[in-house]
Amino acid sequence: MGILNKIFGSSTGSDTKSKEEKILPWIALNDLQQLKHIEKKSNTKTQVIFKHSTRCGISKMVMNQFVDSYELTEQDLDLYYLDLLDYRDVSNEVGYKFQVMHESPQLLVIKNGVVVTHASHGAINQVDLSRFV
Repeated sequence: MGILNKIFGSSTGSDTKSKEEKILPWIALNDLQQLKHIEKKSNTKTQVIFKHSTRCGISKMVMNQFVDSYELTEQDLDLYYLDLLDYRDVSNEVGYKFQVMHESPQLLVIKNGVVVTHASHGAINQVDLSRFV
């Protein structure tokens, strides 16, 4: 039975290692006033907003890929998470304030008060955030 467990995995779970959940330094973006703070703080530290739809399978897939590949720290940049369904007014204001058409999922990188790059859907995971640190 040992070879079958190696091929198909153990049904008891004793031979499999559970994947350790990766926790990112998310800052919840849920208030319009935070956008002024993000704009001001972007003058000294890169600010990143991840707009996520909790009801969209593509958004969830992209979010999981983003989390798995993320390698920066809180010292490198501030990483904001925006649940655009619960905070639609904040999501709309992000588009107006930073002049980026709404998409979901969407990543915005902000430096010196302006968006220096943005991406949506699968292109999010092609953005090299280390370039903007």
